[in-house]
Amino acid sequence: MKWTIFLFAFLLFVGNVKSQLITYSEHNDDDIRDLKYEIIGKMNGNIHIYKNSKDNYSISLFDAQMKEVAKERLKFLPDRIINESFLLVQDSYFMFYQYQRKGVVYCMAVRFNEMGKPIGIPIELDTTRVSFLADNKIYTVINSDDKQKIMVVKIAKPNEEKVNHVTTTLYDKQLQLLKRSEMSIQMRERNASLSEFLVDNSGDLAFIKTSGSGSSEIVSRVTLITKPSLADTIHFSDVDLKKIYLDDIRLKVDNYNKHYLITSFYSNERGGHIDGFFCYLWDKNTNKQILNTNIIFSDDFRADAKNESSIKDALDDYYLRNIVVKKDGGFVLAAESYSTSTANNDPFNRWDGYGSPYGGFNNYSVYGLNGMYYNPYSRNFSNITSYFANNIIMLSVDVSGKLEWSNIIHKVQHDESSENYVSYGVLNTGDRVHFLFNAQTKREYLLNDQSISPDGQLVRSPAFRGLNDGYEFMPRFGKQTGGRQIVLPCQYRNYICFAKIDY
Repeated sequence: MKWTIFLFAFLLFVGNVKSQLITYSEHNDDDIRDLKYEIIGKMNGNIHIYKNSKDNYSISLFDAQMKEVAKERLKFLPDRIINESFLLVQDSYFMFYQYQRKGVVYCMAVRFNEMGKPIGIPIELDTTRVSFLADNKIYTVINSDDKQKIMVVKIAKPNEEKVNHVTTTLYDKQLQLLKRSEMSIQMRERNASLSEFLVDNSGDLAFIKTSGSGSSEIVSRVTLITKPSLADTIHFSDVDLKKIYLDDIRLKVDNYNKHYLITSFYSNERGGHIDGFFCYLWDKNTNKQILNTNIIFSDDFRADAKNESSIKDALDDYYLRNIVVKKDGGFVLAAESYSTSTANNDPFNRWDGYGSPYGGFNNYSVYGLNGMYYNPYSRNFSNITSYFANNIIMLSVDVSGKLEWSNIIHKVQHDESSENYVSYGVLNTGDRVHFLFNAQTKREYLLNDQSISPDGQLVRSPAFRGLNDGYEFMPRFGKQTGGRQIVLPCQYRNYICFAKIDY
């Protein structure tokens, strides 16, 4: 009997150890630690990765063994580009980029084939005349979930009459122009802003307008703005907040049920502690609200979610990371406890005016369970900054606004002067969602995997074993490249390389 138990335990251990296969790329002398990159995805069995080192642009292809099999220099790009992003569409992908020449900012697109080579010449999507040297991007490119619709958005600063001019250009997946529209939005309210621009599978546009008193992040008024794909008319729908104050607002498209979902943490008092979670559903077919409710966090949940804080302010450092809609109209979300502190005691928190560390449309980051793109060099602090990324809370809510289940991944992460190694990456294998993050032990990082099932059951797997010494993973910048595969950037000595993990 003892031998049987021992054999079963041994096989279970071996099965777990062999359940993940990690393959590293070789470090390249050009890929120094300040390399800017984006993991584009996988095509024809090869992983495509964009690299920008000292304004030398290239796309590298890696095979199944993470050997570099091709490298395409992007000589057509200007010496300096303001911003770049990529969209993988079946057998090719687009690169969107902006650059300035004299007093004009250009928004461009170029298509690449499965070998990472450009197809044709770059296409000019739009231009804007400016009287300054542009350091931040003027245009943002968004796409529908099915990648059949692509939209370029440009937001001008409010004029003297406090009117914001928004220009949108809608394309199909071949970048054929479908519709160009210009909108004028009144911005007379205090701290008014536009954010969370999204395009659904029909090509319809949705975004939100917020305003409020006090901190620019504390919202007391929200308006959902929608525009049909081929029309110039826009529709305004004020959201009844029932005397609560929102913080960290997100907009999500539910293409299956034709819904728009607005989610946010909320407080009952202006500048007060986070009391719960707000959710709002708008139906496209009827142009009516179908859900407006609050979920109050219980003391037991707060006690489990808190770090070193009290129960009262247990949720004050949490920010929304992932929101996934379900076919029944409900949704699942994940939020992470995230904060910083600097040498001059100027901490990052939700009341200091910086906003969410993950951002929505305002700093052009959109997150989902299929991975994310994040520029690790987008946030700069002049002082030495400590970064803290701790517990992850997960909630599942049905279409009626009732909480189905909740769970918490407990972790403690801290790093000095760099946020590259804290927070987490996500791999959705269909049967489970895996959260990958570093755990620090004895001055080194160990990659951990905790996964959750559709019914909220959490599995805490042992830390990854057999990791090569000297490789430090950056899970938050990883991208899913297959049904059971994710690619994570990592640092080896003073170089950036990449690790492919197969489940």
